[in-house]
Amino acid sequence: KTSVIKAMMKIPMNIFTPKKKAINFRDLQFKYKPGQYPEMVDYVGQKKQIDFAKKLGVKHVILVSSMGVLDPNNFLNQIGKDKNGDGHGDILIWKRKAEKYLCLSGLQYTIIHPGGLVDTESSKMDLLLDVDDKLMAREQKSITRGDVAKLCIAALTESGDKSVSFDCCGNPRDGEEGGSVKSAEESFRAFMSTGKTADYTLGPKGM
Repeated sequence: KTSVIKAMMKIPMNIFTPKKKAINFRDLQFKYKPGQYPEMVDYVGQKKQIDFAKKLGVKHVILVSSMGVLDPNNFLNQIGKDKNGDGHGDILIWKRKAEKYLCLSGLQYTIIHPGGLVDTESSKMDLLLDVDDKLMAREQKSITRGDVAKLCIAALTESGDKSVSFDCCGNPRDGEEGGSVKSAEESFRAFMSTGKTADYTLGPKGM
């Protein structure tokens, strides 16, 4: 509650400051409910799902994770922590650990790391696919939820017997670009032809 009050008090000043948002949501301090910490949900919970999928004989697992997993200082990792860095946070680190567990499970997998999720209409932006947080350098890193869903479907139909882990975001068109937007299937096939996949030796120690 204190962080919300402080953020609201800054609104008048922020409004008149160029390039500043009225509320910087990164200033807000959120806490997870007991038993719903990232370690339990994004790591232990996913491990149980992966184990159960293997027990059922599932052949191919699609896991939607998050871009930015290689940066331990990503603001998402601070959610759940206090100003001293103590508390239950590190959501991206626990997601990364779950990804590694899936990679070693023996199951075929497709791991998708989307950028910021938005609710705009799908199939209106070109899809950019790459690996190892290279897309984090872009100013535009968001992607529609619908496009992520379509990439999940494309992974089921276009992967063959290959496992892959990749990042993705949307690239808005400026109105002067001709031609139609490539489908998720076309974008996925083009990426698969490069042979790229995430390098799980990267990242801070312990990830």
